[in-house]
Amino acid sequence: MSGDGEARRRAAALLPALAPLGGRGWIVGGGLRDALMGRPVTDVDVALDGDAAAAARSLARAHGAGRFALSRAFGAWRVHGGALPFTVDVTPLQGGSLEEDLGRRDFTVNALALPLAGGDVVDLHGGLGDVEARRMRLVAPGAFRADPVRLLRLVRVSRQLGFAIDPQTAAQARADAALATGSAPERLMDELGRILGQHEAWRGVELLDDLRVLTALVPELERGRGMQQNPYHHRDVLGHILEVVRHCAEIAADPEPVFRGAAPRVAARLAEPLADEMTRGHALLLGALFHDVAKPATRAVTPEGRVTFFRHDELGARMADEWLRAMRTSTRLRETVVLLVRRHLPLGFLVHRAPLSLREIDRYLRLTEPAEVELIVLSVADRLATNGPRTTPSAISRHLALAREVLRVHFDLVDRGPVRSPLDGAGVAEAVGRPAGPWLRDALVALREEILVGRVRSRDDAVRFCRNWADRMLK
Repeated sequence: MSGDGEARRRAAALLPALAPLGGRGWIVGGGLRDALMGRPVTDVDVALDGDAAAAARSLARAHGAGRFALSRAFGAWRVHGGALPFTVDVTPLQGGSLEEDLGRRDFTVNALALPLAGGDVVDLHGGLGDVEARRMRLVAPGAFRADPVRLLRLVRVSRQLGFAIDPQTAAQARADAALATGSAPERLMDELGRILGQHEAWRGVELLDDLRVLTALVPELERGRGMQQNPYHHRDVLGHILEVVRHCAEIAADPEPVFRGAAPRVAARLAEPLADEMTRGHALLLGALFHDVAKPATRAVTPEGRVTFFRHDELGARMADEWLRAMRTSTRLRETVVLLVRRHLPLGFLVHRAPLSLREIDRYLRLTEPAEVELIVLSVADRLATNGPRTTPSAISRHLALAREVLRVHFDLVDRGPVRSPLDGAGVAEAVGRPAGPWLRDALVALREEILVGRVRSRDDAVRFCRNWADRMLK
């Protein structure tokens, strides 16, 4: 490596904090790689030739840190907090020797080892040269078969470091892509979530597709490759989906070009934690990935030659629900993504009825609650990615104008607070003179709308409206 003296000093700076581990051991993995590159180090892996539990106990005691067992299968322990400058994972040597341990690792840039006692970096697989060349390369051809989650990790780490993927490694990934589904769903979702959280996350999604890992994870997407749409689209179904993911990621990163003065609130909303260590922005990208997943299953051609995808939103929502259940995600994440898929079309339909009344906008917002902002962004991204020969610039501009207006109303209503009614359910039933029943929900919704638009301002107004409503609706 160029400047290898400085790189060695950066790596050696990790050693003092690890002195209490004692015994024979080596710093390995991404922490060492990052130190050599001059990147911030937050996690350090140690391969120990000895009792990992006892070593972790000594390290925790010396730094006033906490510790817990990470893996019974591998005997790994994690030490964190206290005076430690980074989290430390201590694992017994895998395979009985350093040579075997490094040979079992994923990529050469992670198969480096620095002795705890100090000295030169051990490099048995050319990892230092690959760090210098900014290249991701497998330690062994069977690395993906040994742990298929590495297929996703290849994408995440290459994007994280800005490294190119060695052609042979890319070819091996494509050959082994189908193995990905044999991994634990939780591990796959963890890696996918990390990819979705990266800068320009859409590039990671496109790289997953290029390596055929994406369609191994979601096989239904493969059916959209090469499937042409109507003249309003300029890409096939899968290409359109990937472009929507890109637009969603770009809007989330910088909402100002689309949403102008509301941009800070959009960005803050999408940055909110949702579930499974994912934000609302992560869920938005998952919704974009699935929003047209059912188009291949619903494609039809009318006698006039028009291509249709009727009810692809409904079927897509069911498909997303099934996939997310299989991936064992939380209910909250699953329900949010399913809502995004199910409701990604209505705002586009409303463009033809613009300008909209407050009542119409409120009905749309209630239909999309609690993912109003995410659905507005998804709808805009979908519109921007639909730019075929029959699409006019005015069609796109009208859609964006409506999206901005609906978003403005949404934030106005949020700031206003809940609509407070002078009558609760019992009061409505009493005013109408009927026992409570299924009708009551519709009456309360109608009353709320009248209050929202300012036509009901008092209790007397509310009683009068409810009686009139009942005379019209309950005969």
